[in-house]
Amino acid sequence: MVGKTPPVTTVLITGGSKRVGAEIARVMHATGANIMIHYRSSAREARALQDELNAVRENSVALIQADLLDTAVLPSLVKQTVASFGGLDVLVNNASSFYPTPVGAITEKDWVDLMGSNLKAPMFLSQAAAAELKKRHGCIVNITDIHADRPMKNYLVYSVAKAALVGLTKSLAHELAPNVRVNGVAPGPIMWPEDNPDFDEVTRQRIVSHTMLQRSGTPMDIARAVRFFIEDAPYISGQILAVDGGRSAKL
Repeated sequence: MVGKTPPVTTVLITGGSKRVGAEIARVMHATGANIMIHYRSSAREARALQDELNAVRENSVALIQADLLDTAVLPSLVKQTVASFGGLDVLVNNASSFYPTPVGAITEKDWVDLMGSNLKAPMFLSQAAAAELKKRHGCIVNITDIHADRPMKNYLVYSVAKAALVGLTKSLAHELAPNVRVNGVAPGPIMWPEDNPDFDEVTRQRIVSHTMLQRSGTPMDIARAVRFFIEDAPYISGQILAVDGGRSAKL
């Protein structure tokens, strides 16, 4: 008797067109998954990644453009993913804004942007995806940060937002159980921020010197951790995994 072919996993990744998000897309695509790549303004990078992966497996990657700060559009990400691939198994909340907000210079715009991308969007998108994820006994993986526990100097709003995302991860795990698992991956020094003078060569070396493994990580390290939660952790929920070379244990 020939067994049924298992359904193909479908993964929606926010901010999936470049950097860590793109590596998560590549790693999950290599497992045979269909990928919906969300992007905001990186259309060129998104199309290039789509072409790269569809060349490996035709019609396995689709794109969706949206500003995640617009809560009203978030359900459409789920609807378009289901329309493209027939369902949704995994949501990876990866998109994030990151820049300094020292006390005395914080504006309401900073608050709205940083809290919006790092907390509000993951919350409302997870809510929009919950029904579909329950149907497939799926999961959510949130990309948090080791500085959720140990705030970064001059990055007050970002640190607070990521701390709240950790709380959201654990709360969603409780709310969506037993059908949906929710976990988080907390990167350490993985990819240095682009065009950010706070991370010059001296600062980078200092950060690496305070990391147990004495080196920075790679996007692949984060992507493998995400894949672990998706594929190899059926009895894990409500947990945050630090992928930081031991930095958080040494801070």
